[in-house]
This record gives sequence, structure tokens and C-alpha cells, in this order.
Amino acid sequence: MSIFRAVRPAPPGADPACQARLVEVDRLEWRIGDGGDPAALAAAFTARHTGPHSADDGSPCGVAVLISAAAGAVMVGGATGAPSPVPAVPDLALVAYAHGPAPEPEPFGAFTVGPWQASWSPEDHAKAIVAVQEAIARGQVYVANVVGHRRAAWSGDPAALAAAAAGVTGATWGGILSGEDWLVASGSPECFLTADRVSAATYPIKGTAPATEEGRAALLDSVKERAEHVMIVDLERNDLAQVAVPGSVKVKDLFHIGRWADLWQAESTVTADLEPGTGFADLLRAMCPPGSVTGAPKLAVLDLVGGLEPVGRGPAMGAFGYISGDTVALGVTIRTVALDADHAHIWSGGGITWRSEPEAEVAEAEAKAAGVAAVLR
Repeated sequence: MSIFRAVRPAPPGADPACQARLVEVDRLEWRIGDGGDPAALAAAFTARHTGPHSADDGSPCGVAVLISAAAGAVMVGGATGAPSPVPAVPDLALVAYAHGPAPEPEPFGAFTVGPWQASWSPEDHAKAIVAVQEAIARGQVYVANVVGHRRAAWSGDPAALAAAAAGVTGATWGGILSGEDWLVASGSPECFLTADRVSAATYPIKGTAPATEEGRAALLDSVKERAEHVMIVDLERNDLAQVAVPGSVKVKDLFHIGRWADLWQAESTVTADLEPGTGFADLLRAMCPPGSVTGAPKLAVLDLVGGLEPVGRGPAMGAFGYISGDTVALGVTIRTVALDADHAHIWSGGGITWRSEPEAEVAEAEAKAAGVAAVLR
């Protein structure tokens, strides 16, 4: 058996009482180039494997959903960017589970992660930020996320590594999913989408500062961070409006401050009543890829950053969660680690506006990556 297949699944959004009892019953893996519509594939698969939830052994539980940034771009007809640096990980992974008996817990083994190698230098990262600002000056975009990648050799127990990555402080949307030759472990603090048959909500995070009293005050007072945040909230309002009852989109808790590891981050809540008959594919086409890690206008940003980032975003900056019954619960795959047989991969970045200072943005991305790397030491 693959060492990755032996790792217990723990998809974010699944009922904690079910997670120890998940038994895989079906799986779909799709990659860029396979053809077909990933939103339609996801909707058809989940429709086959979701229904009334029961705790009985053998009864259906739900479906884990992992959507890469590139798959999300395909759903909206956008540019997919450079190839993924971890092609073993599918761009769309759907795993259906039933309930089984809870196994005896096994102790974790040791793991090691070697030195990290970035896919670009700080200087090239800064040049990409300047290129975004030049696009802003031309009126091409208003705000755009620029994302970098790094990798390191790893060895040891993948379950222990995954648990460390998913268990970082503030990982309210942390989770684990694996396949034959891949594993994704997310320590995300950000909820992307919650929905049922009648309503939906998204919870964009945008704005970061060190988790000190001084950092909190600076984040609350920053004109740049607040403007960036409000632009993304407006983008998410427009995304939800595509599937919402007219006039029902609301913003709640604008610019609320929360903590992830050693960082403060600003979050808001956007809610809407759904148009009758809205399905999972409709939601995905309206919301993907997540606006907080893309920018505005979304299609123009995808085209821009796809030509600036040297490697693809892989499973990062996408969506990861669970569907059970009529309930959809997806997180954003920030603070996420992907494993193939040889390397661990992480991504980090930030939103760029006209007011951004390139050196400060590079430092912010480094701080986010450092928060993930720290738990993998």
C-alpha cells in the first residue's frame, strides 16, 4: 500500500464525530488536460454520494472536495497559469466516505524536512509586484494576489508531517487528504464557502500583521490593508450575487481581526439567500477560484499573474472541504503543504495594491511561509 494511502483522512468541514470513522467508498481524480468541466464533474459525483446523514456503520457520510486554483480558473474560463510543481496532486479530488468502526489510533513516527528552495528570488518576487502595480496604473486590475512557491526534501512518517501542518494554531479550516502518490495538509484559517439549499456565505481574509499589540494597532490603522480588504469584500459580494436572490447579499463583521500562528489577519463575512434551484456546480462557477487569493477583476488577475508566477499554485489558493447532505463547507487552501514522493511544497503570497511596498510584501509572504515551515521542523 502507498504510504500516503495509509494516512487517515481529516477533511475540513466534516463532523468531528465522523472523522475517525471515515471509510473510502469511491474516488474521482481530475487534472488539467483531462477534458470535461470540473464543476459539472464535482456536482455529479457529490450528487451520487450525498444524502440524509446517519451515524450507522455502513451509511453514507459525505464527500471530501479538493479544488486547485487552476481547476477553479477552468470553472470560470480563466487562465490556469504555469504548470503545477507537484503534478502528482490532482486538480480536482473527490473522495466519498461511509461510516465504519473507529480504528485504534496509531502513534506517529518521526519525519524530517530539509532546507527550503524557493522558485524565485526575493528580487524577482519584488519585480512581479511592481509589474502588478504597473497593471493597476493602466487600469487593468485593482488588486492582485502574487504567490510564490518553495520546496524541500522530506522523509519519514507522512501522517506525522500532515498532522503538524494541519494542526497549527488558528487552523480552523485545517485538514488532510491523500491519494496513491500524493498528500495535501492544510493549516488554513480561512473559510471559503458555506452553503445549504437556501443560503450561502463566504469569509474573505485580507490584511496581515505580526501578532503583537503593535501589529494589531497597525493593521487596524492601515489605509492600504483596509482598502485591499474592502476591494476583496466587494469582489465576493459580486461573486455571491451571481447565485443570490436580488438584494439579499449582506456584509457582516467587516474587518474583524483574528489570529493564525504568529500573525493577525482581517476577516469579513458576506452572506446571501440563494436563488431557488442553485446547485453545487452553480456555486463553484460563481465563487471559484477564491477571490481573497485571486484579486479583482478576477479574470484579468488570472491572466496577469499567470504570466508572472514561475510555477503554478497546485492545490494551494484553491478550496478544500466537505459536503454532507445538503451542507457545503469549504476552506481556502492557504497555509497548505503538498507532498509527493520526494518533496514537500508550500506556497505563500499576498494582495498587491497601488499602495503596496514591494519589500514589505515580500517580507509578508516570507512570514506566512515561515509559519508553515516552522511546524515542519
